[in-house]
Amino acid sequence: MTAWPITAVAGALLAALLMTGCMAPPGAGQRGPRGEDMSADQLAQTDFNRTVTLEVRDNLASLYSLLDKLYRRNPREWRKTGAPDLATAINRVKHSIEVRVPPSDLSGLRDIQILAVSLDPNYPGDRVGAFIYGLADTIIAAHNGKTRLYATDALDGQRVYNAARNVEAAAWLLASRRNNQGELLLLANEISPNATNLSFEREFGAIIGRLDLIANLLGENSRRIGINYAQGLLLFNFLPVR
Repeated sequence: MTAWPITAVAGALLAALLMTGCMAPPGAGQRGPRGEDMSADQLAQTDFNRTVTLEVRDNLASLYSLLDKLYRRNPREWRKTGAPDLATAINRVKHSIEVRVPPSDLSGLRDIQILAVSLDPNYPGDRVGAFIYGLADTIIAAHNGKTRLYATDALDGQRVYNAARNVEAAAWLLASRRNNQGELLLLANEISPNATNLSFEREFGAIIGRLDLIANLLGENSRRIGINYAQGLLLFNFLPVR
C-alpha cells in the first residue's frame, strides 16, 4: 500500500472540509474550491504552509460574512461608529483586522480580552465590530500573528485547538448572553413561526471545523516525523557500488 505524505493528506482533507463547510442549498450559486494566483512568496511555502494559509484566509472570509450578517440584524451597532453606511462600517472593521489595530475604545486589549468586552452587557461601543475583531485576532494570534505561513514558521497545535474552543464558546455566548432587561445582546440565529435562519451556526461550524483539522494535522505531522525516522532505520538498504 502506498503511504501518502502528511502534506498531501492535509491538502486533501482541508479541500474536502472547505467544500462541505461552505456548501449552499442546490441552485444557490455553488462554486468549487478557491485557490490563489501564483505569487513569488509561495516559493517559500511548503504544501502544509499553503494548507494553513488557505485555512486562515477562509476563516477570515467566514468572519467577514458574519460581520455583514450581524450588522444587518443589529443595525444600531454599526450606527454607533458614526459610519455613513453599512459598507463603510464593514470596511473599517476589515481594515482594523488586516492591520491588527483594535477599535480606539479597546486600545491596549487583544484577542480574547476584546471578545470578553464585546459580550459584556455594560459595553456601550460597537458590539458587533468588537466581537468580530476579537474572533479574528484570536485566530491570527493562534497562527503566530500571521495570515500567511512559510517554511520557517512552526505552529503550536494546542494554540490552534484552543482558538477553536474559543470560537465555540463565543458562538454559544452570542446565542445566549442577555442584557439586564433580558434581551439578547445581539440578534443572530432565528427560529420562529415566521422564519428560520441558522446561517450563523453554519458559519461558526465551518470556522471551528477548519481550526480543528489544522490542530489535528499539526499533531499528526509531529508524530509522523518520529515514525518516518524509525521506518527509515528499519527499511535501511545498502546502496550498490558496482
